[in-house]
Amino acid sequence: MKLIFKWLLSAAALLAVAHLYSGVQVTNFTSALIAAFVIGLLNTLLRPVLVVLTLPVTLVTLGLFLFVINALMFWAAASLLGGFHVTGFVAALIGSLIYSVMGMVIESALERLFAR
Repeated sequence: MKLIFKWLLSAAALLAVAHLYSGVQVTNFTSALIAAFVIGLLNTLLRPVLVVLTLPVTLVTLGLFLFVINALMFWAAASLLGGFHVTGFVAALIGSLIYSVMGMVIESALERLFAR
């Protein structure tokens, strides 16, 4: 049940990012649901591989390169989908930062809601 709520709230957060920042466009809630799923899938499968491969760069930049990896995941999801569009890398970086902050708030709220 928690996973379904997180997915729905992540889609709503993606719509909020599109509303707050003009560099990200989402056509409708269905596109946001699919985009949230694809972003989650990319973050689960591809992000850990990229983090390991870019570990030297991440260490040299004191972890700031992780923002670039997050932006690449956000941008990759937008390039795979039709109803989700990001205008460029800078837009992906800003959009992924906003989306990540909203994701942390969602995760915190769900932990409190589903705490036992």
